[in-house]
Amino acid sequence: MPCFAPAAPDPTEQPRSSFPELIRKKRDGEKLQDEEIRHFIRAVSRGGLQEGQLGAMLMAIRLQGMDPDETLVLTREMAVSGRVLEWPPSWHRLLVDKHSTGGVGDKVSLPLSPALAACGCKVPMISGRGLGHTGGTLDKLESVPGFNVSQSPEQMRCLLEQVGCCIVGQSEELVPADKVLYSLRDITATVDSLPLITGSILSKKAAEKVSALVLDVKFGSAALYATLESARGLAQNLVSVGSRLGICTVAVLSRMDGPLGQRVGNSLEVLESLQCLEGRGPADLRELVTTLGGSLLWQCGEASSVGQGAVRIGAALDDGSALRKFQAMLQAQGVAASVAQALCTGTEEQRYQVLGRARTQEELPAAKDGTVQRIEALPIAQVLHKLGSGRTQRGQPINPHVGAELLVMEGQRVAKGSPWIRIHYDTPELSDDQRRALQEALVLADSEPFTPSRKVAEFVLPQGSRSLEDLMGEKGLGDSRALLSST
Repeated sequence: MPCFAPAAPDPTEQPRSSFPELIRKKRDGEKLQDEEIRHFIRAVSRGGLQEGQLGAMLMAIRLQGMDPDETLVLTREMAVSGRVLEWPPSWHRLLVDKHSTGGVGDKVSLPLSPALAACGCKVPMISGRGLGHTGGTLDKLESVPGFNVSQSPEQMRCLLEQVGCCIVGQSEELVPADKVLYSLRDITATVDSLPLITGSILSKKAAEKVSALVLDVKFGSAALYATLESARGLAQNLVSVGSRLGICTVAVLSRMDGPLGQRVGNSLEVLESLQCLEGRGPADLRELVTTLGGSLLWQCGEASSVGQGAVRIGAALDDGSALRKFQAMLQAQGVAASVAQALCTGTEEQRYQVLGRARTQEELPAAKDGTVQRIEALPIAQVLHKLGSGRTQRGQPINPHVGAELLVMEGQRVAKGSPWIRIHYDTPELSDDQRRALQEALVLADSEPFTPSRKVAEFVLPQGSRSLEDLMGEKGLGDSRALLSST
């Protein structure tokens, strides 16, 4: 069986309106018909439109929005604008994936994918690169010497057969319409358009032909959406459209004010992911990995509740089976066996020898005594970005060794002069402005130590929002998969 099917053939019907007329309709708040949206997306894919026309349509969509039916058709047409992956029927129920709206220190995909594979799932994860202050999964993995993110659909199938998971970049064959629209959204101030975000995210997942999808929708000062309410709106839209596409879809709303975990930066996040895969590492990272993974196991019928699924994911992290899958994935995607073994079984120093490290590691002291109220992720990420960890335009090289290690945690008491952060960089020295921005990221108060809040705030299902306690099975819901009956 081939790994992909061709896109649907052109329909015989012609759009009733010219493209300038479509722009006018959406500009004036009118609803676009299915064939009009189809005409738009196919013209985008084939390069048949002027950039000015595309920009005008994107802005019209941004200002006037799209109703649920329009958004569904937009997403579906984007998904079939290129190849659509096909898998053996026996895999259907077990094909799962996860998507995050992006954050600082968000390395969840690295331990989650192999943990799911260790639990019997098939994970054809198509990921992206970092742009702006958020890091990209592909950039993190490419800090491992030899790791190849460019895999054809045939190679993806082989990876799923051999390992059970892969993490790859978007190929030229998949969702070409999204590539065009994504690049233009950034330069037309339409990045925050709800239907365009929904179409971009879900078209790729629909083209993957997954059966279950969990969305990590982040909110907070370092997230796309600052408030829980605004993030919930995006999550509800994604869950609704995903479900109507036939994908069992759940969204998790998680906090992104402080960094996730204790390390930020591409190679440093690989190191922390390996700790998680060994059953160690920061509690907040493990919480998110087990919760998202537990949800997917529940969604695909491999667990009776999110809580039971989370226990299975935790066991895969603790017993070494997830780590063995990660090592197998590294080797299958081009990493030398000796390198993969050193990373997955070696000491921290041996891992640094494989990944390399920045020339300078500088610790900054706390300016006063106090309890850590919060550590602001955004200014840390912005400083690291300027030091070379990120890119300002696509294709720009990055320095995988630039990063930061947090030496204190939220809720912890610290003394004046004690180190709270270690910055890894190659430039001659930090500027005064960079030091000031970093020091202002540490927010202290004269209060008692406390336990930080959980990262996960709530779940969004097709039927509405649910608390974490509900879905973890702590309130007697029993087989909580029944909550997804409408999908």
